[in-house]
Amino acid sequence: MVDDPSLHTSEAEVWYLKRISFGFTDTKQELKIITQNFNGPCSFIAICNILILRGDIRILPPDRDSVSYEFLSQLLGEYLLTRQRDIDISAALSIMPLTQKGMDLNPLFTGATSFRPAGDGGALKLFEQAGIELVHGWLVDPESPEAEAIVKRAQDYDTAVTCIVDADHTAKGQLVVDESSEPVAGSSSSAAAPSYTAEERAKIEDAMAIRQFLDTTQSQLTYHGLFHLATTLPRGALVALFRNSHLSVLHKSTSPTDSSLYSLVTDAVFLHEGSVVWERMEDVDGGNSTWVDSNFVRSSPAGGDYAGQTAEDALRAAEYEAGLFIPHDPADHFLAQQMQAEEDNHAQMLRDANRERQRQKQRAQEEAEERRKNKKSKNCVIM
Repeated sequence: MVDDPSLHTSEAEVWYLKRISFGFTDTKQELKIITQNFNGPCSFIAICNILILRGDIRILPPDRDSVSYEFLSQLLGEYLLTRQRDIDISAALSIMPLTQKGMDLNPLFTGATSFRPAGDGGALKLFEQAGIELVHGWLVDPESPEAEAIVKRAQDYDTAVTCIVDADHTAKGQLVVDESSEPVAGSSSSAAAPSYTAEERAKIEDAMAIRQFLDTTQSQLTYHGLFHLATTLPRGALVALFRNSHLSVLHKSTSPTDSSLYSLVTDAVFLHEGSVVWERMEDVDGGNSTWVDSNFVRSSPAGGDYAGQTAEDALRAAEYEAGLFIPHDPADHFLAQQMQAEEDNHAQMLRDANRERQRQKQRAQEEAEERRKNKKSKNCVIM
């Protein structure tokens, strides 16, 4: 693909490339993946990174250090046109611009590869025609107390929200209340308890069970779902994982002794951390996850606690902190202050990256509240 200068955009819309090694055999290839900032379009970047890892698209020239949406969309469009010569790809192409702002996906809690189509189904067509499997681990355990209500009334996220809103209307606004309030269907006060028909009470109780499931799975990943993915994905799989209202690249190692799942690390804060390539998924909220390198060996970031810095910068920051780096003139003093500020900034960025899932939980709660106010269902939006 020829680099057209007209395809360049503002610096805010440019994503930097990170060099890693990857391969399905003992011989790994050097390639560059796309990193993203906090507001980067995760769905579009995940699709492109999977195609890069599979060797289906290449970013040229080799010394290129950044890309824009326009550059990547042309590259992806050309790939789709050559891959699906006899198939209408208009739906997939039409959804591509929307990936810059978000993508409508509505997962079913009963199937790891099941999503309800949104709109004309273009979002799903984009993955299908790119040959990329879209999965999630937001699965209800069939043995859990909530399973019956979910299977009976709300197998997908949008329907679940609608079910809760409808039950709240039946309960006259007493279902969706502050968590410290007593559940309407479980009230022990006969004097204050409203009178419901058997059908209404069943509807409210099911909605409470569904709400309980949503409240306890705000990371959009369950242990049942994680185990299902780990045991059903084939070795070497490269799929797009929906989790935390976010899309990432999920990979299962080809090693017969390793059945772990790995998520590609694309946060721009790790751009200069060559040893941080994958995150091994070990729990549903990421609290015990481990970073590994291109060989899936536990990584030792050059920045250590200052992950995101180069080894030299981290060393000098540590020396300054320990009082070993003494500036000799105002210019050196200014440099030391700048280094300290950069160290503080990088440390904060790392904390922010680790707390990303908590922010996404809050967003999901706000979205659910907005849905309740509007009294209508909307699609689950990933940004």
